Amino acid sequence: MQSMSARDAKNSFGKLIDMARAEPVAIEKHGRTVVVVLSIESYEMLRAGEGVSAPVGGAQAHTGSPSRGAEDKNGKTS
Repeated sequence: MQSMSARDAKNSFGKLIDMARAEPVAIEKHGRTVVVVLSIESYEMLRAGEGVSAPVGGAQAHTGSPSRGAEDKNGKTS
């Protein structure tokens, strides 16, 4: 598994995507692996083979801030 720093992942996001399509990439922050980025194909194989579900506590993937006029999870618009 290849690895890169969080800073490099941010600054070279396209490269990170290319790397992750070939094999999982560990992202390190302060010298400690904090996440792994993998291709959708690898994720789907993991999910199908191991019954992966939502993380403990019901956490969801961060998709950024909603755009103006978008509804939040409670149906309120911004």
